[in-house]
Amino acid sequence: MTSNQTGRLIGAIFGLVFVAANAGTLPTVAAVPLRVLAVVSFVALFIALRRTRTTPADDESTGTVTGTGAAAPKRFGRGYRLVVAAEVVAALAGFLVITRVLHAPQASVAWLSLVVGLHFFGLAAVWRMPSLRWLAAAMTACGAAGLALAAGGASLAVIATVAGIAPGALLLGAVWWSLRTP
Repeated sequence: MTSNQTGRLIGAIFGLVFVAANAGTLPTVAAVPLRVLAVVSFVALFIALRRTRTTPADDESTGTVTGTGAAAPKRFGRGYRLVVAAEVVAALAGFLVITRVLHAPQASVAWLSLVVGLHFFGLAAVWRMPSLRWLAAAMTACGAAGLALAAGGASLAVIATVAGIAPGALLLGAVWWSLRTP
C-alpha cells in the first residue's frame, strides 16, 4: 500500500469510528442503520483502495523529485508527526479542561471534532494538499457547532450527531471523493 492509500485508509477508519461510536446516542432505529451504512461504506472503501492502481509517483513517502522539480513531501515524515503530536496534546488538554474544570463531558466529542478538523489544516500545509482545507473547515465547523450546542444544553444525541456522526460521514465522503478525482 502506498502512503496515499494508507492516509486514505486512516481517514476511512476514523470516519467509521466517529459514526459507530456516536450512533450509540441515538435510538436503535437510527443507530443500527447508521452503523451498518458506515461499515458497508468502510468495507467498500477498503476494497476500492486495494484495487486502486498505483505508480511510484503515487507514493510520496520517498521524498523523491516530482515532475515539477520540487521534492514531494514525505507523507508520514517529521511534519506529519508534529501535526499529530500537537493534535494529541490539544485533545488531551481539552478533555481534561472539559471533564475536570467545566464538568461537561458531553462536549468531549465536539472538542475532538474541532481538534481533528484543525489538524487537517496542518496536514494540508505539510502535505501540500490544499484540497484538505475543505475537510478541515467542515470538521472544524462541526466541532465548533457541537461545542456551542453543549454550552447551550443540547441533548447528547444532538451533540453526537452534529459533532460525531457528521464528521464521520465527512471523513468517509472525503476518502470516496479522493478516489474519484484525479
